[in-house]
Amino acid sequence: MEPGNGPKRTLQIDDDDEAVLGDAKRRNFDKAQDESPKKTESQHAAREKSGRPYQLKGINSKYHVGWISAIHPENVAARAFLDDEYDGPYYKSSTDSNDYTLGKIKEHNVVVAVLPAGEYGVASAAQVAANMMRTFPNIKIGLMVGIGGGAPHQKHDIRLGDVVVSVPRNGFGGVFYYNFGKSIQGKKFRETKHLNMPPTSLLAAVNGLKSQYALRGHPLIKNIDDVLAKYPDLQEEYSRPDPGSDRLYKSDIIHASDDVAPCAEVCSQDPSCLVARSERPKRKEITIHYGLIASADNLLKDAYIRDKLAMEKDVLCFEMEAAGLMDNFPCLAIRGICDYSDTHKNDEWQGYAAMTAAAYAKNLLERVRPEQVEDEKNISEVLSDVQDGVHKLLDTHHERQHQHILDWLTQVNYAPLQSDLLRKRQPQTGQWLLDSTAFQEWIKTSKQTLFCPGIPGAGKTTLTSVVVDYLQERFRGQQNIAIAYIYFRYNFEQTVDDVLLNLLKQLAQTQGSLPSVVEELYDEHKGRQTRPCLDETRRALQVLIPQYPRVFIVIDGLDECQIAGGCRNDFLAEMIDLQANCGTSVFATSRFLPDITEKFDNKSSLNFIGSKQIEIRADVEDIKKYLDGHMHQLPSVVQNNPELQLEIKTRIAEAVDGMFLLAKIYLDFLEDKLTPKAIINALDKFQRRSRGSDSYDRSQVLANAFDDAMQRVNAQSPGRRELALQVLGWTTCARRALTTLELQHALAVEINKPEFDENNLADIQDLVSVCAGLVTIDEESMAIRLVHYTLQEYLENTQDKWFRNPQAQMALKCVTYLSFSAFESGRCQCDQDLEERLRLHPFYIYAARNWGHHAREAETPYEDIEYFLRCQKKAEASSQVFSLLAFQVNPPLLLLGNETREMYGLHLAAYFGIDSAVFGQLVNNDPNSRDGNGRTPISHAAENGHVAIIKVLLDKGAEIDPTPPDHHYSPLKLAVIGNHTAAIELLLENGAFIESNSFSMESHDVFMVHHHRFPHTDRTPLSIAATVSNETIVQLLLDKGAKVDSKDEYGWTPLSHAAMRGHKAIVELLLKKGANIGSKDFMGQTPLMVAADFGNASIVMFLLEKGVDVNSKDGGSRTPLWWASAMSRVATVKLLLEKGAHVDSQDDYEGRTPLILAVMDEDESLVSLLLQNGASCTIKDKDGRTPLSLAEEYGYETIVQMLKRQR
Repeated sequence: MEPGNGPKRTLQIDDDDEAVLGDAKRRNFDKAQDESPKKTESQHAAREKSGRPYQLKGINSKYHVGWISAIHPENVAARAFLDDEYDGPYYKSSTDSNDYTLGKIKEHNVVVAVLPAGEYGVASAAQVAANMMRTFPNIKIGLMVGIGGGAPHQKHDIRLGDVVVSVPRNGFGGVFYYNFGKSIQGKKFRETKHLNMPPTSLLAAVNGLKSQYALRGHPLIKNIDDVLAKYPDLQEEYSRPDPGSDRLYKSDIIHASDDVAPCAEVCSQDPSCLVARSERPKRKEITIHYGLIASADNLLKDAYIRDKLAMEKDVLCFEMEAAGLMDNFPCLAIRGICDYSDTHKNDEWQGYAAMTAAAYAKNLLERVRPEQVEDEKNISEVLSDVQDGVHKLLDTHHERQHQHILDWLTQVNYAPLQSDLLRKRQPQTGQWLLDSTAFQEWIKTSKQTLFCPGIPGAGKTTLTSVVVDYLQERFRGQQNIAIAYIYFRYNFEQTVDDVLLNLLKQLAQTQGSLPSVVEELYDEHKGRQTRPCLDETRRALQVLIPQYPRVFIVIDGLDECQIAGGCRNDFLAEMIDLQANCGTSVFATSRFLPDITEKFDNKSSLNFIGSKQIEIRADVEDIKKYLDGHMHQLPSVVQNNPELQLEIKTRIAEAVDGMFLLAKIYLDFLEDKLTPKAIINALDKFQRRSRGSDSYDRSQVLANAFDDAMQRVNAQSPGRRELALQVLGWTTCARRALTTLELQHALAVEINKPEFDENNLADIQDLVSVCAGLVTIDEESMAIRLVHYTLQEYLENTQDKWFRNPQAQMALKCVTYLSFSAFESGRCQCDQDLEERLRLHPFYIYAARNWGHHAREAETPYEDIEYFLRCQKKAEASSQVFSLLAFQVNPPLLLLGNETREMYGLHLAAYFGIDSAVFGQLVNNDPNSRDGNGRTPISHAAENGHVAIIKVLLDKGAEIDPTPPDHHYSPLKLAVIGNHTAAIELLLENGAFIESNSFSMESHDVFMVHHHRFPHTDRTPLSIAATVSNETIVQLLLDKGAKVDSKDEYGWTPLSHAAMRGHKAIVELLLKKGANIGSKDFMGQTPLMVAADFGNASIVMFLLEKGVDVNSKDGGSRTPLWWASAMSRVATVKLLLEKGAHVDSQDDYEGRTPLILAVMDEDESLVSLLLQNGASCTIKDKDGRTPLSLAEEYGYETIVQMLKRQR
């Protein structure tokens, strides 16, 4: 049954069921089957009262099929399709209030139950099922048969009268239950149950019947005609209505809620209001669909929500009872479609839809053999068997789901680095910082900042790990104290978005359960395969942080945060705002850089709050402890001479002048000094370096130390020297940190050899030992890296001195690896094969993703990579791995076969921007050739901003606006998404269509699915630029003639996108260029409503100052205040109320006010704010519920008391 129509959905007939059906099928049950004497009701009652209910060996015990119908027409249809109908039941539990009809279909004895009149929904269905199992204990299979609301979309042409069968999909058991009672348009859906699968015998029969229908067609139309001929009194209400009454309105066409007239009169039959659909042939008049049914407590009457769930969950149908059965009465749900789950309810199709569902159910039972049913356990036994493990399984599932969501936020994990730093820390070092007055005051006082700058190599990172460890130990077990930490790394690119998502992940992990704000963020994006924008992450943090009395944020290496794109400044601004708004306690380290240190100056209110500073210098005693703990690595001449040990500790501690890194390098330098004199000479050298003028350059001291270390590397035997230089070259120039196994494989590759020789693998300990202490292994992550970022800087600046063209060597090794004969078969066809490939070839992922970058940097000649690019299967195989990582944050194997790329030689060369390879490939390839995803080379070049490649391709005849394959982007859009200004200018200069937009009004009925799965594809370049918040590109496009009010698939203009993102400068720019400040999308939503919806208070204020009506309404009479309340934007609600917003505005869909929305979302602060501003506690929604009755219904006791006090 479709959610919520209740009594008004019941078809009325003049006679009762008995008169309609007649006596044609009524007869007594075969008495020979009753092996026990009949018992009177009093006898049954007496036995039940005694606690020993009578176990019938006949009659009730002979019924193995339970069929539940919710409303009258469903029950009529069920009975009409019984082959025989019997009297009974002869026994019924005293607590069983159900009404039963007993009968037979083929060889199956069937008991049909109907919900009590006027009752419907999950709870009623569950009670009916529970009663049935008490009275009929041998029920083995269950059916929930009736009517439902369809969810037609691009993949499923669902029409009235069609049948939907619940079969498992996407991890669901055919039915999932979501808390729709709290769901409104624009809000997130909350799944509350993952329900049991139907019995195996039914699922097998569904598959068999599906095959039978495919071969011979289905007999449902004939079967219905036969039943109606047998019961002519049913023909008026249960025959197929006029096909002309099957109208699917576009999502934005709404039936007036107070108008009871038919849609044909109220909503118009104008084709422009309807979704165009081709006429079906007679034989396909009824189509069977298999998949997911969504079940809820309340009626769904919203096309937008229908489309959203159809897209995100692939839902085919909505109803209200199956979720009440699946956990307690595992059954198959079968639904005939009577409407489209929107405001255009279609009661005239209910009878026929009930008939189509019942006809299918009968066909299904006729296919199930009695012995199959006999083999099934009784449902009550099944439930008993699994109940003990249910909670544990659910807990495990929830834990995995929560971890999956956290990993979706970011896979960057600083914990292994933290553990490795602590492991390498000399015990008891760093205590001076923990004992300092400034540190202890920072611990005790909230909303304070402790800034610890220091010179390079002073031990800032190690001390940061000490601070993190101290906080974790001090507040262990206190879930109300949250600790998050960040380690910036010199060669590890992280955007502000990445870092804030990591903070969100760490803070969410602190709580015992996954915070709702994180779950909602995931739900918002997972179906669309998009990532949270900075505004969303910021708002989530601002919601989450206040849930803790104290939040500590520890940041190491601010100076190593990348500068490109303003990342460092933006990050500091975000941290300052978080502290100001949420009261975080911040600890940070950095080198002495003016643009960083000024942010910790208390003189400005725009800086960190309550900032105190402690300079990090390697404490002399700490250095001595470190040296003492590592004396064992020196020669025996030192081990046997305590006086020499003391001199080494004293003089190195003096020479390093506060740089812990120097102490390590100097100690490593002494490892090959075998006499006391050699050691003393080295110590003299160390001290001479540190005794220069007062202004000596510490960086030069480090450079000299690194020079010495590299000279030691070069002084080794040829084999060790060559291996060391390879290790150092790879660790310096690799585009990310390599694991030890990746590095071993990379070094073992023999250029141009077709096979990998495992006998060429070097031992990892040897790889470390030959490098004179310059590399280290993080044992938690097994990543190998240089000992310090200053060494990274040194080697990058001097690489020509030490390495022979490392980029070229790395490119050749990667290409050789990808060209191994093991990959001749091309792409893997299943997850298991790919897993095995990656397990056997651990360097494959790095090589596939980075060979082209190294080749471009080295300007590699085409002939060196020609073989690989000409081997289409090997090239395509590499793109499979490359695209998996590019498309997926979670474990990459999950997307195999979905959105993976299939790139060939020319496309790979264009993607990586390798000039020589593009020229070489163009000799035998069309510049407009399509890869496996239908994309051309210019598309890949534009995506990555390779201007020179775009020029080459255009010169060779490439189309500048190739027709993009479905769900992909034009080259211009890709350049806009990537913020590649030069590429955008080049494309526009060569005629790229600036208004490229594949969306049209004719495709409006499918825009929802398309947009959420592939955002931006139906937006103009200007709308995309506004979405990605690039003011420069917005200005460029406007200067080139882009239409300022172009609309996307939602009907959103660029102004709406800028309002959504909260980018005030772009909003101002668009308005200056003439953007319509009151433009409406297809739902009637204006930029002001979008800004309110997304909680961008500054944009709301700006638009109001420009004269926009604070009480303007969209197509559903929803105001900006309504939208802000719906999304719990408290600050925006406060602003709107101050500007005169009507506090009790109601929407046309459900009649909900801002206060009702706040109550449904259990937002106490918003409820309080609205009550303070005069919100009414007595206004009712369309279901007659007040804010108080809703709060009582949901059990929100605090809000109940708030409302009662106000009343």
